[in-house]
Amino acid sequence: MALNHDSLSLAIQRQGKVTQVDRTVTTLNDLDLLFSLMFDELLNGSSKVVSKSSAVSAADAPNQRQQLTTSLTNHITPAPTCQIPTLAPTVISSENINQAETYAKNDQVADDEFINIFSTPVQDQGETLSYHVDSLNMHTFYQRFPSKHHAEMCMFALTVSRTEPKNIKEAMADSAWIESMQEELHQFDRLDVWELVDRPLCTNVINLKWLWKNKRDKENTIIQNKYRLVAKGYAQKEGVDFEFAPVARLEVVRLFIAYAAHKSFTIYQMDIKIAFLYGPLKEEVYVNQPDGFVDPYHPDQVYRLKKALYGLKQAPRAWYDELSKFLLSKGFSKFSINLSLFITKHRGDILLVQIYVDDIIFGSTNPNLSKRFEKLMHSKFEMSIMGELKLFLGIQIHQSPRRIFINQAKYAQEILVKHGMTSCDGIGTPMATKHLDADLSGTPVDQTKYRSKVGALMYLTASRPDIMHATCYCARYQAQPTEKHLTTVKRIFLYLKDTIHMGLWYLKDTGFELTSFLDSDHAGCLDSRKSTSGGIQFLGGDKLVSWSSKKQDCTSMSFAEAEYVSLSACYAQVLWMRTQLTDYGFHFDKIPMYCDSKAAIAISCNPVQHSRTKHIDVRYHFIKKKVEKGIVELFFVETEYQLADLFTK
Repeated sequence: MALNHDSLSLAIQRQGKVTQVDRTVTTLNDLDLLFSLMFDELLNGSSKVVSKSSAVSAADAPNQRQQLTTSLTNHITPAPTCQIPTLAPTVISSENINQAETYAKNDQVADDEFINIFSTPVQDQGETLSYHVDSLNMHTFYQRFPSKHHAEMCMFALTVSRTEPKNIKEAMADSAWIESMQEELHQFDRLDVWELVDRPLCTNVINLKWLWKNKRDKENTIIQNKYRLVAKGYAQKEGVDFEFAPVARLEVVRLFIAYAAHKSFTIYQMDIKIAFLYGPLKEEVYVNQPDGFVDPYHPDQVYRLKKALYGLKQAPRAWYDELSKFLLSKGFSKFSINLSLFITKHRGDILLVQIYVDDIIFGSTNPNLSKRFEKLMHSKFEMSIMGELKLFLGIQIHQSPRRIFINQAKYAQEILVKHGMTSCDGIGTPMATKHLDADLSGTPVDQTKYRSKVGALMYLTASRPDIMHATCYCARYQAQPTEKHLTTVKRIFLYLKDTIHMGLWYLKDTGFELTSFLDSDHAGCLDSRKSTSGGIQFLGGDKLVSWSSKKQDCTSMSFAEAEYVSLSACYAQVLWMRTQLTDYGFHFDKIPMYCDSKAAIAISCNPVQHSRTKHIDVRYHFIKKKVEKGIVELFFVETEYQLADLFTK
């Protein structure tokens, strides 16, 4: 990979010759430099805390320009096959300097011991804060401030592309996307991600692919051109090219939100730019040169990766190891069950950090701890601070002083549009009372489209437990779907049309006791005559954090037996949550579980094996020992008050 900085160096040299009189007149070059600042802020995000080390005085500006020109000139390498536009410099003004000083004063904490919670040295008030700032992205320019409204309008018109390229040819025809790809490759050089070597013999060389996507806000306005160079990791073989790829659970995120509501603290979000590029690789991985940026002097050579690349199977694990090592070195501790959750405590206050691949959500009972963590991450990684958590993994989070509300209205609208269901009339229930069957004589439909609809609905169940059972029922027939099954899936979409804004409330300053409801039907599956187990778990009686609807593995001979099997399955989830909450500092015993079958409760509380239960698999009997030890308590509830009934029929 080769990059050319000649034009950038010349631009900076010309800038250094601008006189004091010239600065009073806004030239075309000045406007380009001004808009580049807003583009950088939009692309990279802006932090509330501005480093004093980045503030450059007017007296030092000529020296820094001269040093920068020399630095860039020394890094000239052979040019790629396509001419790449120059990078726009960043604007640093006197107003930014004043803001930096103001923020630095506001962030001073009186207690030195509190400042040291992340093992950072204590600094005098007169000493400047220092963070890692790449000198290649540090240029100086002084410009009067025009109207903010006009600047924002011009920025969207000039620096953000409104089209999404479908191939490299279309991307190379758009200067905005070319500059984006150039920035990606600059990051590869800065982080020393790869090196160009001769093509190895008898070794799998992975192809690369460019991805382009326009990011939109809630008003569907394009706010950012997202780009990424990824490896086609599907060509890797498990056990040969990689050994492990981690997977996280959305239940953990809901549990985190419920705890934040219980403690009444604000949740924040940050995104790490090019996170996977920070993770060193243990394996030998080779990739071809990216399209549009082939080295003309060595077109047959390939890149040997030193660090992980997006798309590689081992990339998430390499990044997790790097981030985990950094946080543990700063005094954080890792949860025993949820290994992606880190915690640190200080004088009765706690700071929680939840990792979901390259997205991070965090919050603390002390707002100053959150600010300290933000600075800590800035000192190590290049961050995009998004501020208060509002959108995470397609889930919209609305935080208010009294409650937290989560839903997926935006995602639901997108899948309605994608599958052409916006013009249809809504319906009041997601599923008819009559159960589905295999429909062996029915008319087959396209499996890909059917699975696409079911998969979209499955992700929507992250905040919509009301469609859980109907979606799981339709998912059983993905192998050979028919018109009958497709009609049932479309009914769920019609139900969504009138309930698109439905979600979950998490009230603040309420209890946090763990309770569970469970239910089961009997022989509800018309094909296998197996039963369906349903269960839900609450925290504080009003915070729904976990739910499930699953067909049982065995065939039950009675309704009591089906409920007994459902009891064991529900307790397994309760045990997992109990262990999770232990890491949060809660120790629960005698956890109430509500069942609407007195016979199933009697079997669970009686250690003597009855003749009617001797045929049940041994693994379902472990619920008895937990009842004897007092970990859970079973209570009878009338069917009309059984909340888990929603997940069985």
